[in-house]
Amino acid sequence: MNTQTTPSPQFYLTAPAVCPYLPGEMERKVFTHLVGPRAAEMNDLLTQGGFRRSQNIAYRPACEACRACVSVRILAGEFEPTRSMKRVVTANRDLIATIQPAQPSTEQFALFRRYLDDRHQHGGMSDMSALDYAIMVEDTHVNTRLIEYRIREPGSGISDQPKGELIAVALTDMMSDGLSMVYSFFNPKFDKRSLGTFMILDHINRTRTLGLPHVYLGYWVKGSSKMDYKTRYQPQEQLMARGWERSLPPTTDADD
Repeated sequence: MNTQTTPSPQFYLTAPAVCPYLPGEMERKVFTHLVGPRAAEMNDLLTQGGFRRSQNIAYRPACEACRACVSVRILAGEFEPTRSMKRVVTANRDLIATIQPAQPSTEQFALFRRYLDDRHQHGGMSDMSALDYAIMVEDTHVNTRLIEYRIREPGSGISDQPKGELIAVALTDMMSDGLSMVYSFFNPKFDKRSLGTFMILDHINRTRTLGLPHVYLGYWVKGSSKMDYKTRYQPQEQLMARGWERSLPPTTDADD
């Protein structure tokens, strides 16, 4: 009889640091490593429990005096786009999306740097190098993919090798109950396309096609205006003290 037990993940707590979302607040995180043959299984369980993945680390907030960060997931099978979302889909009907292995390219990194320099000049990722980007993409022990979005060149067919300008990329974990959007970026010169919205809508459609229920969006931070967009995708569930609960939809549907 085999009495050897399966190793359990070890959890650690970070030191307090300045919160990047709410002024005057300090943040702490609990984290564990996602490595080994059970990494994909653990990623599923931890994501369903409110964790997020960054490279081979799964983490969640563990702040002492604040509970503003709330995990959210879209119920893909019940989702109905709003009028403004339908306009976003129409505006991007010339895009072709392809799923790629989690392997970085110089083309992706150039787009990534352009996005950071325009949108996150003073953020924690602002000084990331090509090597840093490669590690962000490749350092995964779970089922991770890149989804590239290109403007279709005239005359190229659906089955052709994708051509055209790369304008958006999503780093996505393929989970047993849906898709988890780890990180996404896009060319800021195409503001009118609302590419951030389009990528979320595309993930909802992909999840529905797979017959899976959830698209995980990470954390909605109450009181942080830059996170308010996550509440627009309804119906959705938020992870509360008693488990996943349906949230109330926002009162307005503002465009991006």
